[in-house]
Amino acid sequence: MSTPAIDQTPTNQAAPAVSVIIPAYKVAPFIRETLDSVFAQTFTDFEAIVINDDSPDTPQLEQVLESYSGKIIYLKQPNRGAGAARNSGLRVARGEYVAFLDGDDVWLPEFLAEQLKLMRSDRGYDLAYADAINFGEQGYYGATNMAFNPSHGEVTFLNLLCGECNIVTSTVLARREPIMRVGCFDEGFVNSQDFDLWLRLAKDANARITYQQKVLARRRIYHGSLASDPLRSFGGELAVLNSVRARSDLTIEETEALENTIRKRQATVEILKGKQELTVGDFKKAAESFAEANKYWPSRKLEMVLICMRIAPRVLQRVYQMRRD
Repeated sequence: MSTPAIDQTPTNQAAPAVSVIIPAYKVAPFIRETLDSVFAQTFTDFEAIVINDDSPDTPQLEQVLESYSGKIIYLKQPNRGAGAARNSGLRVARGEYVAFLDGDDVWLPEFLAEQLKLMRSDRGYDLAYADAINFGEQGYYGATNMAFNPSHGEVTFLNLLCGECNIVTSTVLARREPIMRVGCFDEGFVNSQDFDLWLRLAKDANARITYQQKVLARRRIYHGSLASDPLRSFGGELAVLNSVRARSDLTIEETEALENTIRKRQATVEILKGKQELTVGDFKKAAESFAEANKYWPSRKLEMVLICMRIAPRVLQRVYQMRRD
């Protein structure tokens, strides 16, 4: 099968309002549904850019993309991660606004229209995000992101740092210029490059960020996706938070919030490790992880877990397995 050619946009063609940037890595089974949701938008002044990050399923991916020839801009690059793929899209994007849609997620038809309306409202925002409903594997279906990770109050650097505001990347519409000004996605992070960018936009560009609680996207959860692996997700977030420690421009309040968030995330990582070890019956390691979590963020619940680990670990294991089932 021949490789789809990169579409060349005539220089005399007017730039679209929005550039939709879609990184593609191991998403061949899902990319058609993703692209169909883009081309079903009620707002149609956009270009769609698909970036193949040297995906191992490239033959299957390109077979699907052939049916979109002339409708998408297709880029291929050596594997450097989602941040690098999005940066490649940003460099060729011609729109004033950019939207970041993962290659396995789906927009509702009014996504662009609703987000643009909010962006272009009286205040004139730099970035807007929305709620998304999860779908895919059993156990995740039907829950919304904001039900578990709500956003409260104004979107500031402090509130992003504290986890008071939580952004799903596939629901983001943003002005391109501030993103380029702060240096795009940091390709040094294996994941959570998006979290790092939102923090830098809020702190370095004084970006005006807002959100709406309306569900405007569907977020696919499946085995192997980052969203299905909270241990990897929190690990990536911790790497970003630790990098923020190196900043010299944090206020006292921001420094305190940062340290609190790091301790909470470290505790969460240890709890997740403990649950994994409990599941496989490694009670010694499970107890060590729960004890470490209790050091980072002490709680009565963790103290009770540690007591159960000492006197009846198998009972605790059965209770946890029943709750999971």
